[in-house]
Amino acid sequence: MSNVVLIKSLNEMAEMKIHYQSYLSHKTPPGSIFAAKTPNCAITAYKSGKVLFQGSGSEMEASKWGEPAKSSAPVKKEISVQSNLPENISSLSVIGSDEVGTGDYFGPITVVAAYVKKEHIPLLKELGVKDSKDLNDEKIVAIAKQIKDVIPYSLLTLHNEKYNKLQKSGMSQGKMKALLHNQAIGHVLNKIAPEQPEAILIDQFAKEEIYFQYLKNEPIVQRKNVFFSTKAEGVHLAVASASILARFAFIKHFDKLSEAAGFTITKGAGAKVDEAAARLINEKGMESLPGFVKLHFANTDKAQRLASAKYRNKK
Repeated sequence: MSNVVLIKSLNEMAEMKIHYQSYLSHKTPPGSIFAAKTPNCAITAYKSGKVLFQGSGSEMEASKWGEPAKSSAPVKKEISVQSNLPENISSLSVIGSDEVGTGDYFGPITVVAAYVKKEHIPLLKELGVKDSKDLNDEKIVAIAKQIKDVIPYSLLTLHNEKYNKLQKSGMSQGKMKALLHNQAIGHVLNKIAPEQPEAILIDQFAKEEIYFQYLKNEPIVQRKNVFFSTKAEGVHLAVASASILARFAFIKHFDKLSEAAGFTITKGAGAKVDEAAARLINEKGMESLPGFVKLHFANTDKAQRLASAKYRNKK
């Protein structure tokens, strides 16, 4: 899909809204002024001043309003990465994969593999794609909603019930992640076939040989041009995009868990998490925990002690 970004003033966007009045959509993304859909182009104008044109007619439609935007963001110092990576990997067409939720007591593990073609890199930069750890939840949601229809991706969610069963059977979290990454990458390869990425980049959670050892009894979707890097979100926007989409899914699941719990639960694995789990035990019983948390975390014992203490104090 072709994409073009223009930078416009609020007055110019008001003029554009009038021009596309007969094509306006009732549903608009967060942070947007208007969204319109012509027969061959989707136009979304954002309060930030960016106007995104998507579709086969995007270049022609955008040309009515001016020249494409050039990124004004300061050039960041290149991140030092592993020497086995191709020198030009940041400019290649890459499938990147990342996961979220592995260190959180509450919530599932979400893994995303995303394909970013080299021609989409400038657009993703304009839309603010970068390491999700540098973005708050509101920004994650806004960016994810913009990029999810631009790039092919696969999202896999390992819910707590299944996670706990696998962990109890003896499977390590590392193997779970390897299986999920392998499967998500396979889904994306199928989506883009017969096109092939120039590289596959996995945010490294285990050494390469250990990763493939985890998959020894599984059909490995690809070994050629597969690379691993720590802090891979800074190496290629494919991983940064995967991280944002994974975080977006994690946030939505977290909201559902809070709704099911009847109160707002906390991310991470700190003292407030222990208190939330203790409250859950007291209000819904110990049997409710497997659907909310990763039981093998030390937080479970702490929460049980807190819940017992609160129960005794009530008596």
